[in-house]
Amino acid sequence: MPEVGRVEHQTTRILIADDHPLVRGALRQAVANAVAGAEIVECGALEGVTKALEANSEVDLILLDLAMPGVRGYSGLMMLRAQYPGVPVVVVSGREERNVIRLCIDFGASGFIPKSTDMETMQSAIRAVLAGDLWAPSDVDLNGPVDRDTADSVRRLASLTPQQVRVLMMLSEGLLNKQIAYELSVSEATVKAHVSAILQKLGVESRTQAVIAAARIEAMSDISAGAMGD
Repeated sequence: MPEVGRVEHQTTRILIADDHPLVRGALRQAVANAVAGAEIVECGALEGVTKALEANSEVDLILLDLAMPGVRGYSGLMMLRAQYPGVPVVVVSGREERNVIRLCIDFGASGFIPKSTDMETMQSAIRAVLAGDLWAPSDVDLNGPVDRDTADSVRRLASLTPQQVRVLMMLSEGLLNKQIAYELSVSEATVKAHVSAILQKLGVESRTQAVIAAARIEAMSDISAGAMGD
């Protein structure tokens, strides 16, 4: 007889993305207890996540840490939501500030689980999202008013394609078009086209203004690779 409270779906495939082995182990246990027979894939960097999804995009849920190799701020979440809009993403983070949680949801996350969450609640959250619900800590109001400027910035950034997100992050690192072209294995003309599209979508006139727009959201919650996830 199946254990009470488990989701019986033998083909459920869940991807755990976190650079800390102990955290991945805890999440694996939570998934195993919440979803009977789940197939679990573990990744320690964003590159591994994208490769796993390219190999098999039939994933039912992604549990994503915001701070791991290949991620800057909300870029990982933005890229996954843009490239795989049908795959729900739940952010699992060591940060619990309300603005961080709200921004993750606004960027398209289906849930936010603080790493301090107890195992039973974590299991309930996973089951809820798999059932199609949105999950966040009970003391977080996701329906409250949002600053208009912030909402507009999030909407514009969320409209970027995965490749445009990559280009914007490289612009933020100070890379030139030639360097970006090399990193992405595309022509400089292609990079210039992406930059033009980014400026238009963000409603700015220069590369510098685009970088500032991206940094403004990141600064709101002081998210950067290595600054969270512990």
